[in-house]
Amino acid sequence: MQKTKENEIFGHQPGLFLLFFTEMWERFSYYGMRALLVLFLVSELADGGWAWSRKGALELYALYTGLVYLTPILGGIIADKFLGYRGAVLLGAFLMTLGHASMAFDTPLFFYIGLSLLIVGNGFFKPNISSLVGQLYVNSPEKKDGAYTIFYMGINAGAFLGILLCGYIGEKVGWGFGFGLAGIFMGLGLVMFYLGKSLFGEIGKRQSKANQDVAKQAVAEAPANVVRDRLIVIGILSFFTIFFWMAFEQAGGSMTIFAKDYTARILSGSAATLFFWSNTALTVGPLAIVTYVLFKLVNKTYGQIPLSNISICISFAIIWIIALWMLNKEFNMKAYVVAFETETTSESGEKSKKTIERTIQWDQPLAVDQTVFVVDREAKGGNGKLKIITQEQAANFDTEYVAKVLKEKQSETEVPASWFGILNSFFIITFAPLLSRIWESPWNPSAPGKFGLGLILLGLGFGVLALGSMGITNESKSAAVSMWWLIVAYLLHTLGELCVSPVGLSYVSKLAPFKLVGLMFGVWFGATAVANYLAGWTGSFIDPISETYGLAFFFLIYTVIPILSGLIIWALTPMIKKMMHGIE
Repeated sequence: MQKTKENEIFGHQPGLFLLFFTEMWERFSYYGMRALLVLFLVSELADGGWAWSRKGALELYALYTGLVYLTPILGGIIADKFLGYRGAVLLGAFLMTLGHASMAFDTPLFFYIGLSLLIVGNGFFKPNISSLVGQLYVNSPEKKDGAYTIFYMGINAGAFLGILLCGYIGEKVGWGFGFGLAGIFMGLGLVMFYLGKSLFGEIGKRQSKANQDVAKQAVAEAPANVVRDRLIVIGILSFFTIFFWMAFEQAGGSMTIFAKDYTARILSGSAATLFFWSNTALTVGPLAIVTYVLFKLVNKTYGQIPLSNISICISFAIIWIIALWMLNKEFNMKAYVVAFETETTSESGEKSKKTIERTIQWDQPLAVDQTVFVVDREAKGGNGKLKIITQEQAANFDTEYVAKVLKEKQSETEVPASWFGILNSFFIITFAPLLSRIWESPWNPSAPGKFGLGLILLGLGFGVLALGSMGITNESKSAAVSMWWLIVAYLLHTLGELCVSPVGLSYVSKLAPFKLVGLMFGVWFGATAVANYLAGWTGSFIDPISETYGLAFFFLIYTVIPILSGLIIWALTPMIKKMMHGIE
């Protein structure tokens, strides 16, 4: 594989960007599914969900996200000893494609089969694609932090698109369609990686001579006590990531519930118009940036990996079509006032009929006095959100109404609860290039310095949510606070994440001896597994804590723990730097 300045893309070799796009589609599938999981489980039967309690949904979320980061330990060991990193990535991608396809069938049996395949597949994929990034920079370690930050942009470009599109389709079209879309792009990522593997030369092959040479060199150059100290540093950093991810992963649990039940998501008039154009910019802007990166990769490698490039271009054509379809659907969305009769029962047992006027959103024109069949999404006789159904579908619901359209309202839109998840990825795409430059400059902080800063920023984000929740009463199951509390919290969380996650991946690859790289990435993700389980488990106490002490107190817990952890790791910085033995 020829490595020259002419072949570089943004100062890095093309292989990094093939890994960038492979990881992007894998994260598209993972975060697209994760965005839907809790919402699907807690949604009412009338809305296609399973009507689980918050506690039950968050406990399953804890089990799934914990196991999905635990299996990389085994996947790293198997890759180190048997499959090689490339083989493990291919096997993991294949199993995850099957898993997402299984979940698209929308039945309990296939749902759990799909979750199991995703857990196992991720174990082979996640640690080993990260290992491949590190091996690309064996001879240029000074570029590793920047490379991992660029790689992290790929992770979050996929997360951004997955949450945006899978979340939208799952909530607005059907849960099975959202889960299925995640599988399509996991499969495309698998094809793209397999067809482009020639970019890596011997890197990542099982027992390749290049890998053995690097391993021998690493063993020869690292005395045992230096290896021991560096492994201890990986252990220390892994331990503190538990506190980071335990709080951060509330994004898929309690923060999703906060968005669904406590945030004002119905916008009208100028606010609805502003949201539409802001969402359009949020969709088109990052997608255009990533498409430009794709163009640079294709321009540099069209002669080396033509079939891989064709598959990448096809996947981007599909994603553009879906994104434009979504924006067109929202552009045509209108709000109508409808009236229908519902039966009420007084305390004395007397029944009477009452006419209710409600607002309903629909992306097709409705005429005044037109009759439509509607169903209450929460099936509580007029308290939930309305959904238009066909006359044939009405037979499947216990609570349906024949409604008459009274008038068309001014522009109105409902922000999907899953939409807030894209803010994390958007802010990463926005700020990652800036921080990548800082990490490559003389002002680059040490590893523990970055970790401490990240933990403190994360805690401050939860402090914002605690402040925004102060007006919500203890027994309240719903409220309508401003969206800005969540937006600011996600900004602070993202800045904290950029100080911890990509930097952590880089330092694991620097500190671990070559023959233990896969295992050490497994240990790193094992700590993340513990954190993810704790995130879901602690998040499942949102109702009892909120009912006793208030929702603000619940978020205050996640304010104190990360900030305290950040201060502790700052205090340990001199010792940690000494044990790194010159690794910068």
